[in-house]
Amino acid sequence: MDYPTTTLSDNYDRLSHNPMWNQAMRNAIKERLEREKGDPCLMAERAGILPDNWQSDLLRSDAKQMILNCSRQSGKSTITAVLGLHTALFQDNALILLLSPSLRQSVELFKKLKDFYTAVASPFLPTATEESTLRLQFSNGSRVVALPGSESTVRGYSAVSLLILDEASRIDDALYFSVKPMLATSNGKLILLSSPYGRRGVFYDIWENGADDWLRIKIVASQCPRISSAFLESERRTLPAFWFDQEYMGIFCETMDSVFSFADIAAAIDPNVKPLIFL
Repeated sequence: MDYPTTTLSDNYDRLSHNPMWNQAMRNAIKERLEREKGDPCLMAERAGILPDNWQSDLLRSDAKQMILNCSRQSGKSTITAVLGLHTALFQDNALILLLSPSLRQSVELFKKLKDFYTAVASPFLPTATEESTLRLQFSNGSRVVALPGSESTVRGYSAVSLLILDEASRIDDALYFSVKPMLATSNGKLILLSSPYGRRGVFYDIWENGADDWLRIKIVASQCPRISSAFLESERRTLPAFWFDQEYMGIFCETMDSVFSFADIAAAIDPNVKPLIFL
């Protein structure tokens, strides 16, 4: 996503040969970093991102569970990458896991996070001590790890500080059930982000039936200032209606392979009828 550039001109590296100037700069930097620690939006601005209102709310939220039903290209992965980096830099020994249905998608989210780190890196912040295409470790002990969305390959991690599941409407239910216990002892955050993909799976179930402790955020394409109305109208004309609705309008449509509609199935269920049990 292309965001407006910020008006911040320095990135904490403009020291001179004047000791008094340098000390004044260091004091200003420390004060700014202390404010960034309490407000991730300030770090986002220094990385070149001017967050939308909903993105600012997400960055500043204390909610432990968030589910983002957002249009394609609305900036949901961008802002979760910012939050992941903020957690790594300002929380010692934090573990941030990035998961998607495929390793390629996880790597894309990881790349966003690394690009933001390059933009905000400073001698006054934790520095990268280990770096690869799938892992970033910092001098404060924090780690960011990108993983494929396979239940069999993600087990073994614990005490996760921030767990991000990108394209969550397309992940297997088994993956979600396998990673959720990673937050059991850490009091960490869980973020599910996606556009809808039919009335199925944990993403749909949590959005519709999840407890009140889930922070729900819905952003349709018309609410995103970076998506033009002309482009949206072109997509509306050329895409099948159900595809446009789920990709841009956050609507959970019927799955294409369903023999019966969701409404028909729901209407056929009577909670007063005792189910048959086959031994």
